Amino acid sequence: MDNTTSDLRLAVLIDADNIPYHNIKGMLEEVAKYGNPTFKRIYGDWTKPTVVGWKSVLLDYAITPIQQYSYTSGKNATDSAMIIDAMDILYTGRVDGFCLVSSDSDFTRLATRLREAGMRVYGMGEQKTPSAFRAACDKFIYLEILQVRKKTDTDADADTDTGKPKSAKGKRNSISKADKQLITLLSTSVNDIADEDGWAYLGELGNLLLKKQPDFDARNYGFNKLLQLLKSFPNFEIDIRESGKKTGKLVYVRTV
Repeated sequence: MDNTTSDLRLAVLIDADNIPYHNIKGMLEEVAKYGNPTFKRIYGDWTKPTVVGWKSVLLDYAITPIQQYSYTSGKNATDSAMIIDAMDILYTGRVDGFCLVSSDSDFTRLATRLREAGMRVYGMGEQKTPSAFRAACDKFIYLEILQVRKKTDTDADADTDTGKPKSAKGKRNSISKADKQLITLLSTSVNDIADEDGWAYLGELGNLLLKKQPDFDARNYGFNKLLQLLKSFPNFEIDIRESGKKTGKLVYVRTV
């Protein structure tokens, strides 16, 4: 596929049954980072009061609702409708990837099948999402970090060196619980792609981390960027080099 990430045509399919509506703006802003949403559809039984919140935002964000009645108790007809639609869209050849917004493991096989067809697959759901679905995507984004970002984006007291709010003690404490496992993941990944001097290009490191762990995201640990996360540990040395162009620099990292 020759398209750059920003040029990807994406089909955004939302499972209204188990995704909250209150941060739809954050969801679509996140999707925009990865491509252009050509299709925006949401699936649910719109006769039920549980999805009434979604009705108030559909027009504002040009999302097409797809009605699916629950014909049998205990059976999720919404999932089936979303899967069938995804395959129909796949065969039109009009998209380069999909964004599946759900916390339901029933979409694991769909994500795998779409990737087998050469599609880029982004998953988006709550932290309760089963690991099988997260692993089946190229990248999985937790909705909770979008809510955190909404709160911290306007924090005027952010530390410009690390990108963390100065009052983010609670966030740093949450990182400490995962320090050992996280440092191991980062260190081994740096060493996997390092040159003879031990330096690894940051962009390549980010890609490798996603291949190893699709739900990896610096925001899960309270940082906006991977570089900021690396700087928070004494285990890594950062080298910012001139790219030879008027704009942009190259960032390299190695373990110490």
